[in-house]
Amino acid sequence: MANKSLIAPVKRVAAAHELLWNMTLRELRTKYRKSVLGWTWSMLNPLATVAIYSFVFGHLFGADAPIGVHSGVRTFALYLLCALLPWNFFMLVTNTGMNSMIGNAALVKKVAFPREVLVFANSLHGIVQFSIELLLLTVALVLAGSYFFVWIPVVLLQMLLLALFASGLALALAAGNVYFRDLGYLWQIFSQVWFFATPIVYMPALIEGKVPNWVEMIMKLNPMAVFAQGFRRSMYDNSFPGWDNLGACALVAVVSLVIGWSIFTKLSRRFAEEL
Repeated sequence: MANKSLIAPVKRVAAAHELLWNMTLRELRTKYRKSVLGWTWSMLNPLATVAIYSFVFGHLFGADAPIGVHSGVRTFALYLLCALLPWNFFMLVTNTGMNSMIGNAALVKKVAFPREVLVFANSLHGIVQFSIELLLLTVALVLAGSYFFVWIPVVLLQMLLLALFASGLALALAAGNVYFRDLGYLWQIFSQVWFFATPIVYMPALIEGKVPNWVEMIMKLNPMAVFAQGFRRSMYDNSFPGWDNLGACALVAVVSLVIGWSIFTKLSRRFAEEL
């Protein structure tokens, strides 16, 4: 019975693959509608963020990037981007997914279709934007001396696992946001804390011995820290992230998707009434 309850939603979404594709195209077309620069903003936004963090942490606080293990690269902006872009992708999927039910309330109330499609359409849209950003980062890393071409399949696998992890959270957040509208504000606060608890703008060694042991343990178990470390090992260090890293990413991705989808399926029965 448990297996059937898990497989049934997957079959529903698979049967609605054409709808999923059309919803994804809609998100891609409306992303920068009537914007002069259009998709250029997908490149300018992370570059502006990197410029700010590089100035504050790199120049004002004297933060220095480590030397790439096999690449020999030592550029703070590139070290930052290898973790910042996965974080931005994670936040894009969770934020847009969380608001997908409320933003399409009229459609949810009037048309019968697998509601998960709305969340997954945002995830696929996020993958497209993430791919563009990673392509530009790849060019920058190659120019800097990190020829990590052999690890591109590993990077793609990490992208997939991160997408599954973020989608699972997005499903749970989307369902909870229908019943509890303050969830969006709580998520903003929580995500800010989560960002600085993840070694993105600083190196993991920086916190060793400077925080209580239980805090350090929680920070090491942080799933986004594991993903950030994996992307940095593959792209910045030009090395294999390790089976322990990939295994941990796969585990949190599966757990997140199963739990998030189960919550969504259970709560989706009253979406039309609550919206």
